[in-house]
Amino acid sequence: MTAVEYRSIPETHLDRALDLHYLVFLAKEPEDDVRALHREILQHCDRIGAYEGDELVGLLAAHPLALSVPGGELPCAGVTFVSVAPTHRRRGVLSGMMAELWRRCAAGGQPLAALWVSETGIYGRFGFEPATRSYTVEIDTDHPLVLRTEPDERPLRLVAPADAPAVIGALHAAGRRERGGRVARDGFWWRTHVLPEEDGGNDDLTPVRVVTVGDPGAEPVGYACYRTLGDDEGRGVVHVDELEAASPAVAAALWRYLTSIDLADKVRAWGRPLDDPLLRFAGDRDQVRITQEFPALWLRLVDVPAALTGRTWAEPVDLVLEVTDVELPANAGRYRLTAGADGSARVERTGDAPDLTIGVRELTAGYLGDIGAAELVRAGLVAEHTPGAAARLERAARTKLLPHTVDEF
Repeated sequence: MTAVEYRSIPETHLDRALDLHYLVFLAKEPEDDVRALHREILQHCDRIGAYEGDELVGLLAAHPLALSVPGGELPCAGVTFVSVAPTHRRRGVLSGMMAELWRRCAAGGQPLAALWVSETGIYGRFGFEPATRSYTVEIDTDHPLVLRTEPDERPLRLVAPADAPAVIGALHAAGRRERGGRVARDGFWWRTHVLPEEDGGNDDLTPVRVVTVGDPGAEPVGYACYRTLGDDEGRGVVHVDELEAASPAVAAALWRYLTSIDLADKVRAWGRPLDDPLLRFAGDRDQVRITQEFPALWLRLVDVPAALTGRTWAEPVDLVLEVTDVELPANAGRYRLTAGADGSARVERTGDAPDLTIGVRELTAGYLGDIGAAELVRAGLVAEHTPGAAARLERAARTKLLPHTVDEF
């Protein structure tokens, strides 16, 4: 049996990489434009290949992302296209590609890695943990949506997708400063991941529509990206991909618009934040139903000290954390986390007794401000050695808004 080697995938092997990916994910050969889109995305990624001789038997790609964290942003490897040939399962190929990814993250100064999982049972063993959660919401539009918040009455305008990044990009950038877990978007990302002409999904859905709220000639104060799906009986569904609003009144105006589109009797919004104001200002919660809650972005702290110092903290705290990390032993050990009144933090190795013993997965769960450390203590996943230490860490990690991610990759 030939040994498997891990090395970069050259551009000349991109079609082989895509063929492997379609094979693993049981996908038929896509249309030429969709394949071309996938090929372009891979061109913009760091590509790790598992080779047995000259045969490509594994693929892992990573986007060079900037991910918002409380108080700023950090470089992040956005893992995607993970594929292992069915002939090479259970031979350590994925583990080998992950080890190479960690090496590249360290060399490239990426303290975080993130992904969307296809199978949730796989990635926990590599130290990933859900760091954002989302709802799917469905709204029955057979009758008007009752709103307890008065909608903003500034004009609505439909914007061509090709023009949308220039129009709404600044509003998106402002919004990501308010929540952790959001990806910085350049022109390439807008075109390939947010507003693609082809996305390989449901062929019956229309292309993305973009509607904005704002005075003529002024920066918009809100926008929604959505698609529609109709049937032969004139009953359609509005699929909301993204909604950004500068105020509850602007959000109310956008939801009023989306639920008033003719010939649609349902609005389905996938990936809404758990603290979405819609769930508070909807006048009839039987009309606005949560149909699903799911873990969204899975995160991994590749460099614990860099990650902890790379975010701001909500209140002063001084704790010793004993971090366990089987996959990356260099992360393991005791750290003194000291955050000041200005939100900045120092993280130093220490031999002092720990206040908390916490695994890297559990540290990740609360890193963006989602799951509190005290909850993890109650679940038996974090050991509290000093009474109240978990509550202090939880308060320090708290954020004004919950982390939220809508960019799939």
